[in-house]
Amino acid sequence: MLRAGHAIGRMIAAARLAALIHAIAALPSVSALADTPSSAPVTHGLALYGEPALPKNFAHFPYAYPHAPKGGAIRLGKRGGFASLNPFNARFSDAPQLVIGNVVQSLMTRSQDEPYSLYPLIAQSVDIDDAREHVTFHIDPRARFADKTPILASDVLFSFELLKSKGRPNHRVIFALVKSAVALDDHAVRFDLTGVTDREAPLILAAMPILSKRTTNVARFDDLDMTIPLGSGPYVISEAKVGARLVLRRDPDYWGRDIPSQSGLYNFDEIDLDFYRDEAALFEALKAGLIDYREETSAARWSTGYNFPALSKGAVVKEIVRPGRPTGMEGFVFNLRKPIFGDARLREAIAMMYDFEWINANFYGGLYVRTESYFGESDYASTGRSASASERAFLANFPGVVRDDILEGRWRPVQHDGSGRDRMVAKRAQALLADAGYALVDGRLQKNGVPIVFEIMIRDRDEERLALNFAASLKRIGVEANPRLYDEVQYQRRRQRFEYDMMTGQWLATAVPGQEQLNRWTTESLDRESSVNLAGAASPALDAAIANLIASRTSEDSIWAARALDRILLSGFYFVPLQHANAIWCAHTAALRHPERTPRVPMLPFGFTLENWWTENARPR
Repeated sequence: MLRAGHAIGRMIAAARLAALIHAIAALPSVSALADTPSSAPVTHGLALYGEPALPKNFAHFPYAYPHAPKGGAIRLGKRGGFASLNPFNARFSDAPQLVIGNVVQSLMTRSQDEPYSLYPLIAQSVDIDDAREHVTFHIDPRARFADKTPILASDVLFSFELLKSKGRPNHRVIFALVKSAVALDDHAVRFDLTGVTDREAPLILAAMPILSKRTTNVARFDDLDMTIPLGSGPYVISEAKVGARLVLRRDPDYWGRDIPSQSGLYNFDEIDLDFYRDEAALFEALKAGLIDYREETSAARWSTGYNFPALSKGAVVKEIVRPGRPTGMEGFVFNLRKPIFGDARLREAIAMMYDFEWINANFYGGLYVRTESYFGESDYASTGRSASASERAFLANFPGVVRDDILEGRWRPVQHDGSGRDRMVAKRAQALLADAGYALVDGRLQKNGVPIVFEIMIRDRDEERLALNFAASLKRIGVEANPRLYDEVQYQRRRQRFEYDMMTGQWLATAVPGQEQLNRWTTESLDRESSVNLAGAASPALDAAIANLIASRTSEDSIWAARALDRILLSGFYFVPLQHANAIWCAHTAALRHPERTPRVPMLPFGFTLENWWTENARPR
């Protein structure tokens, strides 16, 4: 019977695949185009709220230097590895993300100088009505793939249908809401978003990667596939060694090199990316001259480690960059899929024992600040702010979900006295545990005869040092936490399958929180392998708060909606908040240059591949 069940499952899967291939093959061609008219005004860009900041005739992004010399090569390093060259399917985390933008580009591209605005790239203009129910993208007639074949409406529709069925979670969710997608002619595609409440939907469509209908293998799209993709970007992949090395070579015939959104960007002739075991190995690579740029993640190393010969001789320089982006959240995350963590009072007591004051002074030279919000250092953070009337009206639908001190903005992570053994904090934690029914038996905390013992999954020595200190603090209240070091491959596999008790979780915050929250906190993402719902958080309140955030129609509405979500998350004690730097520390070879003006709200300080940098005295190859 089991074998028969598997056989039936394979037959169903095969039938679905065949149907998908047939549907994609049947997408409109030149001879089968819709003639639906569009009366929406034509614009040069899209903004989540209001209008794009740059005028129609802008020459380049404010953080790009249009006269940057083209040429030379840059060597970069990254922790981990890769097993695929497809970052667009459900297994996107196994692929290098720098394929996005450098090799495969989208209809429009984001300005990192604005919270959330997109400007022309493959699409030279866009029509959208005030209700955001109909959006039409007009493809630039010059747009070409790297093999010089034109990008047509059929490629856009192909990409849409494929990503709707087999794409990343955010694509599947939003694209499934689209009522229809039709080609108006060879260079125009119209999407009907009637009834879609997510204001971000047109922008997600605009950011859709455009894949070649002619060369993309639909049958293998779900797989870990090392086939080099055909893109339309400034680079092509010239070398790919699984898990070890990726080389991008400039396409001398890149069609978009002169359009405003690309001016002054992508200046290196070659980008060599090598993969390393951990951050320590990356640092050694910088010291040895094997890589040209590194963003430092360790305050201790930044304070005391940069005394090697190349830096003292001026061959390597240090820089501090201060962009205005939100900080996001990093911390020890509880996996609520494990019954041991079912009580929020236990999670709160464990979090109280993280001694930030001692750790910051003794490990990090006082360079960090404590993380207090999921949207820290932005208008979306709730800490220090009493809930507005709009927040209270929404949260009234979920009585008891948000604590009073968090509702009033009074809550902060517990402060220690800096001694490393703050007895008052330990007493507070023990009192909270006693109220929750936990008891110390022979020095071990337990409830109903079950001791509180768990593993902390870590992947490098920096995390290990932090976890060991935390585990030592937890022993003082009878909790046994056991840090365990995994190699990168094991770590990622266990993370994707949620096979951990506690781990270090991190998310960079987006400039405007929105649709990405669906993959972090919703019931739908709870058991989906490779989702980033690391905490196993799921509740009607979270689902409703995220739906409310996504449906925001104004900037003001999105702020109070995000603060309401922040308060629900803080009240759940899903994380032990760690710390963050309010600056970006980087070191690079002296020959590298970048504009004085840095992006205001970048996801990463300089993109995946230092897109607006160049090499001094660069010589084209």
